[in-house]
Amino acid sequence: MDQVKDAQTTQPLPNPAAEQLKLENQFKNGANWFYWIAGLSVINSMILIFGGEISFIVGLGITQLVDAIAWEFRNSGGLNLDFIFFTASLLISGIFVLFGYLSRKKIMGIYIAGMILYVLDGLIFFLVSDWLSMGFHLFVLFSLFGGLKALRIIREQEKAANLLTKPIG
Repeated sequence: MDQVKDAQTTQPLPNPAAEQLKLENQFKNGANWFYWIAGLSVINSMILIFGGEISFIVGLGITQLVDAIAWEFRNSGGLNLDFIFFTASLLISGIFVLFGYLSRKKIMGIYIAGMILYVLDGLIFFLVSDWLSMGFHLFVLFSLFGGLKALRIIREQEKAANLLTKPIG
């Protein structure tokens, strides 16, 4: 009876490979949000250019601002500058694609810079009282932070592994 009880209370041994895989997935899922932000921002811009009236709440506020300016130009009888404004939106979104790419290369400073820019972008929604978009920005930031936390652990592990493999002397 005691042997059965001991077997039931014994904790399973930690699996370093599974823990490492979990960290890598958490990091990649966080960094992938930069791609989602960029992609949905481009889709928002395309919807507006083609006359749609919906947008994704996860898109960038700055690209929506650029799109709104383009819409005002078009509807006020001014020049149709859709191409120029769409190009500006693409460039802004491209920066977030670059953040995703470089973040996945484990460049922590770029990851943090992307998060900071996304916080600043969220302030646009705060200023216009778009609470749903602001809330989604907070959700994405939480996900990005989880990826950053995993990246810090991964970088510490890599640093420790490099110290172990360096010859002494």
